[in-house]
Amino acid sequence: MLKFQSLMRTAKLASVPLLLASLAACATPFNADVSRFQTQLPAPQGETFAVVPGDPALAGGLEFAQYAQYVAQQMRQLGYTQAASAENASLLVRFNYGVNDGRTVVQSTPGFRDPFYGPWYGYSPFYRSRLGFYGSPWAFGFHDPFFGGPDIRSYTVFTSGIELQIERPGGERLFEGRAEAVSRSNRLPYLVPNLVEAMFTDFPGNSGETLRISIAPERTTVRRVN
Repeated sequence: MLKFQSLMRTAKLASVPLLLASLAACATPFNADVSRFQTQLPAPQGETFAVVPGDPALAGGLEFAQYAQYVAQQMRQLGYTQAASAENASLLVRFNYGVNDGRTVVQSTPGFRDPFYGPWYGYSPFYRSRLGFYGSPWAFGFHDPFFGGPDIRSYTVFTSGIELQIERPGGERLFEGRAEAVSRSNRLPYLVPNLVEAMFTDFPGNSGETLRISIAPERTTVRRVN
């Protein structure tokens, strides 16, 4: 019995490099669909801006302040000057973000399975956007080699998005944009910076045009199984 347990542990450890390799192969980018509409945006010279929440409930929040920094950085790179306050800005950049509850996708794949180390999947309904909690859509672990049948996998996909409007303090709208993406992550600290980058790629773009822009995949942490 001791010898069999030792063999099982050796086989599991030997599978770890293969698991890491398979995870790396699966780490493909997801795509963001970006739609933008504009009138003639003013040249940056002499213009100042302030990033303000599109949803008043976000005002003063630390999470919004962090994400607003990504938008402000992109505006500064375009040559616009950040104002000390919204009252002193010649341009107001209204910004909003969010992620939905997700939906579960089930896949069945026939064929060979590693008899000692393979994927098990589960969905936790707990998630977090700015209104909820995080969850873990999938994980890796040991499975019984004597259960046959197809390899059934389930995972959760989430739709995330940001909205951006640039307007004069009096309400004259100069720019409207939306970026959306479908991915296995619901982590806003990962999603929002990438969606902002997609929004400002070739900014301001052609009015009325929708582009698909590739977003870098999230790094996946492998949980050690003893």
